[in-house]
Amino acid sequence: MRRKVSKILAIAAAILAASNVVFAQDKGGDKKAEQGPPPTRLLQMQTAFNPALPGSGEGVRLFTKTVKQMSGGALGIKIIEPGRIVPAADMLDAIVAGDLEAAFTWSGYAATKAPVFGVFATIPFGLGPEDMTSWMLEGDGGRIHRAAYDKLGVTGIPCGMQGGKGGGWFRGDFNTVADFKGQRLRFGKFAAEVVARLGATVVPLPPGEFFWQLQQGKVDGGEMSTPAIDASLGFDKLGLPYYMPGWQQPSAVLDFLMRKDKWEQLPPAQRAQIETACRANIVWMLSRSPNVQGLALEKLRASGVVIKQWSPELLAAFRMHASTVLREQAERDPDFAAALANQRSFLAQGAAWRRLSQLP
Repeated sequence: MRRKVSKILAIAAAILAASNVVFAQDKGGDKKAEQGPPPTRLLQMQTAFNPALPGSGEGVRLFTKTVKQMSGGALGIKIIEPGRIVPAADMLDAIVAGDLEAAFTWSGYAATKAPVFGVFATIPFGLGPEDMTSWMLEGDGGRIHRAAYDKLGVTGIPCGMQGGKGGGWFRGDFNTVADFKGQRLRFGKFAAEVVARLGATVVPLPPGEFFWQLQQGKVDGGEMSTPAIDASLGFDKLGLPYYMPGWQQPSAVLDFLMRKDKWEQLPPAQRAQIETACRANIVWMLSRSPNVQGLALEKLRASGVVIKQWSPELLAAFRMHASTVLREQAERDPDFAAALANQRSFLAQGAAWRRLSQLP
């Protein structure tokens, strides 16, 4: 074992304690105690996720509550809504420049600075949330993640784990490779390269514009987010089929960011509280996702949404082209190549256990 049993138990106890505090508070705990005196240190943190949305948005709120409870109210985090100071995609630059004190974001936004971050965010046919968490916390994922942010002068802490996306919403049937030819589709990064190789035209759109462009017929389809978020955003009102599974992003790491010098100015106890709260947040998101996504699918079906599965032909084509796209990216960037190889090696290491432990 890579770690001593006592250390593992201590971390687990801290995470569970933090998680229980959050659960109790979120279900209507002592409001007077929750308000309390003002914190002695208040971090200003912009989020990439609307706190009203399920999953990642809820995770923002619960993370800040956990930090406050663990610090006894001494450390507070004020949530700044998405885009208030800078666009979500620019928050990393704003952290480095000192325009943002802290950020809660998707690791994929950092891929414009270093492609290695794509390994934590959007690998087609990559790790699911449980395996990604295991790689981050027990394998080398956490070390690689930390080193990549260190090179940018930033402290990046894994602080949430998003489950798989839905496969997308489309104005028509997509059953064969030929059905993609000439279609105007919204996909991100590697998935965009995959569908382009199938003959589609990729239309870059920020998340906030996709619904309206799809509704007006200016695009023919594409991905949004998880079923729970898609349902919350009203995609069921479009009357379009919803395809599953989300091959393009089986999981994604969410990050808490601070500029390295500002992070090191925090007292050690407060840094430990943030790190432990982030681990508790990962645990909470892992436990919540299967239930909330299942409820979302029920809601979508009740609204009349037809949920379809990708055909074997298309899944095979997606997988084949994704393998090529990832190989080409690895050839261009050695850090990306090393991280992806490490991730795949970690997954292979546990393959026998996964196979033998599954009930027939």
